[in-house]
Amino acid sequence: MVPDSSWSQQVAALAEEGACALAAAPNEIALREVYARYGGQKGSVKRAVSEAIARAPKEEKRTVGQTGNGALERIETAFASRLAALADAARARDLERSVDVTLPGRAPRIGHLHPITHARREIEQIFARLGFALATGPEVETDFHNFEALAIPKDHPARDMQDTFYLAQGSDLLLRTHTLPVQIRTMLAGPPPIRIICPGAVYRRDDDPTHSPMFHQVEGLVVEERVTFADLKGTLLHFCQAFLGPATRLRLRPSFFPFTEPSAEVDISCVFCGGTGCRTCKGGGWIELGGAGMVDPEVFRQVAYDPEKYNGFAFGFGIDRMAMLKYRINDIRRLYEGDQRLSEQFG
Repeated sequence: MVPDSSWSQQVAALAEEGACALAAAPNEIALREVYARYGGQKGSVKRAVSEAIARAPKEEKRTVGQTGNGALERIETAFASRLAALADAARARDLERSVDVTLPGRAPRIGHLHPITHARREIEQIFARLGFALATGPEVETDFHNFEALAIPKDHPARDMQDTFYLAQGSDLLLRTHTLPVQIRTMLAGPPPIRIICPGAVYRRDDDPTHSPMFHQVEGLVVEERVTFADLKGTLLHFCQAFLGPATRLRLRPSFFPFTEPSAEVDISCVFCGGTGCRTCKGGGWIELGGAGMVDPEVFRQVAYDPEKYNGFAFGFGIDRMAMLKYRINDIRRLYEGDQRLSEQFG
């Protein structure tokens, strides 16, 4: 016999008490708290059953266990029933909500093009109207395409490891430092006439806080039988006035680039002050835009063009800088800080 003959009544009473408490639980959180109090591992019903089994003689333990399992099943059944009832009530409340299907939908918010992308697309459109085709090339280039074919000798400062990202020490592969290699690849692919622009990302080892190791350039090339320096200046003047406004003035200053001869620095009248002098143009009224010049005959020899028959001009400038001038952005860091307020102005 079980030492305490009232154990079955005690367990039954606890099971009944627990079932009633579960049925009255107002929500799922309260329901689970009641279940843990009665039917959990440390619940009162399970604890009473365990104690009765421990006190029962060996021959009665099976009977005690079966009776105790019946009480626990009562708790489990009451819990499952109340949980289902709460779920049904929640679904019913959802169905009762009125929905006006005639209301317009909410369109998802979309992002905005970056000002550099806006500038690049406008630049491409302006030159397309002038008959320039768009040319692209790989950002990982060879030493030949990036330097040698452009008449840049081995001892030129641009070859220094401080300026160029080489893929490995002594490697022939590098991240292009300009988009001029695209011009070389285009000339190697076929004969003149050629009229192209080459926009894209370029890379240089700059530790200066005012420079970025990755920026964007667009460079142009025209190769025909009769091309003059006047054609170059006229092309650049038309572009600058189309991109920055008809009041923009242009000047060319003598300079030097290994791949052009003669070479020139391209300046425009300051877009911030109109050329009267301000802090941005350092009082001079002019802002440096890029470089240009007539293609050096040595470059034509590298691509098997006859320099006695063909000539041409090339130019290049930074798209980032053009975006700053176009949209009156006085700090290049604003283009890379990821401030959503900046891009939202171009939506």
